[in-house]
Amino acid sequence: MADSNFIDYVKVYCRSGNGGAGSTHMRREKYIPKGGPDGGDGGRGGHIILRANPQYWTLIHLKYRKHIMAEHGGAGSGKLMKGKNGEDIYLDVPLGTVAKDAETGEVLFELVEPFEERILVKGGRGGLGNNNFKTATNQTPRYSQPGEPYEEGWFILELKLLADVGLVGFPNAGKSTLLSTVSAAKPKIADYPFTTLEPNLGIVSYYDDKSFVMADIPGIIEGAHEGKGIGMRFLRHIERNSILLFMVAADEDNIAQGYEILLNELREYNPELLVKDRVLAVTKSDMLDDQLKSEIEAQLPDDIPHVFISSFTQEGIKELKDMLWEALQKDMKDQESEVVIFPELPEIQEYDAEDEDIDEEDNE
Repeated sequence: MADSNFIDYVKVYCRSGNGGAGSTHMRREKYIPKGGPDGGDGGRGGHIILRANPQYWTLIHLKYRKHIMAEHGGAGSGKLMKGKNGEDIYLDVPLGTVAKDAETGEVLFELVEPFEERILVKGGRGGLGNNNFKTATNQTPRYSQPGEPYEEGWFILELKLLADVGLVGFPNAGKSTLLSTVSAAKPKIADYPFTTLEPNLGIVSYYDDKSFVMADIPGIIEGAHEGKGIGMRFLRHIERNSILLFMVAADEDNIAQGYEILLNELREYNPELLVKDRVLAVTKSDMLDDQLKSEIEAQLPDDIPHVFISSFTQEGIKELKDMLWEALQKDMKDQESEVVIFPELPEIQEYDAEDEDIDEEDNE
């Protein structure tokens, strides 16, 4: 990982700017010896703002920038002149970045919309000048407000990849090979476990210039939710995928059991992941004949669509794309159908004075 450009976790110290002090100034001119207070307000301290930039895909630009400090606000001065606001610092981050408080672990916010901006550390407000405190009984106040102090702290920025389809499987299950087959991505491929040490993204072409994004996530082993292997570091990337493609190799002892192990790891990590649509692909199926496929198919769960694929012979690749595209369209329709329906309001009756029959004698 030392030579990798993919960084999805950084810890930074951020400090906003102090607010500028208000001015305690009295107007003094040639023919106005007692002009009264005219102290201006102090300027606001600079914010530190996170901005979601679609052109960024990693946090490597923040890896060696550990201390980020904004500019202080300027002090107010006479003639009601306000101090200069401290310059804000904008930190561009990829879509899907989560900001957390490093001490408490509290999630502060998430950036999921392009060019969305959120203040990470707020600058101090500028103090009021003495002009703001003059009254009929106190016409020459000789005091003003100091600026508010800065805010500071350590923050964690985590990246959760945004993709349409996420590949979930054991190490060496053929995830990287599939991604290189259906897209132009060039992940590292080898015949030993944990070849993939960082997520990879690829754009999968479909019919009529349509496409979707596929994410190759490092392999998960049993106990990954407890920190075993390297799965714990990358399980969070699965949260942002619309569809989960489970991949189990045909040379596994029990394919159905392997699928259940993967499903249980997601359940233990975050039960909400089970709500996502799932597709099961049995990889390396070029090693199977029709009889073995029938025996394996009888053991597979009925609640998830499945397909036998081989990235080497291209077997089942077209069927897999069709299944994924259909699942994506279903997911989009489900999201569009989640519309809040407000109850119908009763029809408003117009007031007509002639409809009222008022008995004047009763009123008396």
